Amino acid sequence: MAASTPAPVSADLPSATPSYPAAASTASRSAAAFWADADRHLVRYGGDFTREIIDRAAGSFLFTADGRKILDFTSGQMSAILGHSHPEIVATVQRQVATLDHLYSGMLSRPVVDLARRLAETLPAPLEKALLLTTGAESNEAAIRMAKLVTGKHEIVSFARSWHGMTQAAASATYSAGRKGYGPGAPGNFAIPVPNTYRPDFTTADGALDWRRQLDFAFDLIDAQSTGSLAACLVEPILSSGGIIEPPVGYFAALQAKCRERGMLLILDEAQTGLCRTGTWYAFERDGVVPDILTLSKTLGAGLPLAAVLTSAEIEQEAYDRGFLFFTTHVADPLVAAVGNTVLDVLTADKLDERARSRGPGGRHRRGESGRRAGGPGGEPRGGLARRRARAGLEDIAGRHAVVGDIRGRGLLAGLELVTDRETKHSSDELGARVTRRCLELGLHMNIVQLPGMGGVFRIAPPLTATEEELSLGLTILDEAIGDSCAER
Repeated sequence: MAASTPAPVSADLPSATPSYPAAASTASRSAAAFWADADRHLVRYGGDFTREIIDRAAGSFLFTADGRKILDFTSGQMSAILGHSHPEIVATVQRQVATLDHLYSGMLSRPVVDLARRLAETLPAPLEKALLLTTGAESNEAAIRMAKLVTGKHEIVSFARSWHGMTQAAASATYSAGRKGYGPGAPGNFAIPVPNTYRPDFTTADGALDWRRQLDFAFDLIDAQSTGSLAACLVEPILSSGGIIEPPVGYFAALQAKCRERGMLLILDEAQTGLCRTGTWYAFERDGVVPDILTLSKTLGAGLPLAAVLTSAEIEQEAYDRGFLFFTTHVADPLVAAVGNTVLDVLTADKLDERARSRGPGGRHRRGESGRRAGGPGGEPRGGLARRRARAGLEDIAGRHAVVGDIRGRGLLAGLELVTDRETKHSSDELGARVTRRCLELGLHMNIVQLPGMGGVFRIAPPLTATEEELSLGLTILDEAIGDSCAER
């Protein structure tokens, strides 16, 4: 723990060495100027900024300007799956930027064609055509545009807690945040309920989620509202910004059948789940379905702006015949394509799918059905958590703290939901905010999703390259932060 917290300032430094106070004073003035400039000149694009000046990053850690070392449990913006400043990524960027970084959008380079071919080789048939772009929003924008053109229709269906991006079509298909105050979205967008097994809305006789009845009801409503122009269904295999919600096995096969009945395309957005994070190369592999269109982003560039749209030759040909246009400034850029090739190299060579599968939480672990283990005397000592794997560590945290209502996820994408009462599942935004702040104070960066109707959900998404020691350190800090925050109440 000491390695993740700032070194204490000695109170008895000899007076013959006045440079340290001077340096500290200079750093303080520098930090004050930094935040004054930030407050004066930056547009706030998503709430308040984290009040840390990040100086550099390496591996699983961030390093601040004042000397703090912070464990990054969000992989940057859920993207840096190889950690920060991975030596092979650094070498690729240095080499490629010195030879070929950017081209006219109608020109091609070897890194682009190589990446398209290699992505196709990781996917089941018939996904073999790729469009290389920059961000998740852009890839979803292109996928929606393609689906509308190919089907000749315009209506899009998405989950009610979805996040697909902030550009027009992607934002219109996003329901977890950002819908109010901006005027009308794209016409013809519909939401369907999320199959949340922890908070079921349609239930069987024993109280479990009846997702089949929920899905039937959802499409009855869609059919009632549709003008007969249903083009596509755009969904995430695991809703990340929606609270790490994983639909049950069988759901996506049934959803695909609903799409087929209506002549809709199924678009899967694997921005956060693609490329080994969930323990397989793609999260949809669990369900035995193949989407008509697949979008990748965040993880593909391992922190650099690279995204892709993948589809079949048949759909690509139809789009081409109808004049598909998505001619953007950075389409098929060679620099980031070279990075994408290196990402595939590292994922394959280091078998990071296997690592995510073995080190992750490995599915659901709901608390409340069995007795809660106490920490301290008679229970496992807190230090024992640091020697456990992620799965056992999360279970230990749930056993130690009654405010943990649910643990869920797959591979190295996990969710931990906080509640104030396990029976009622009531939530508290204040508790989640306290835990997040305390984690940062102790040297751990965490992200919490706070949505109406559910508890605060911590999204745990460390780099796939994180060591067991780093994973255990993060869980130890999280355990302590929850305990400290509960003690404040």
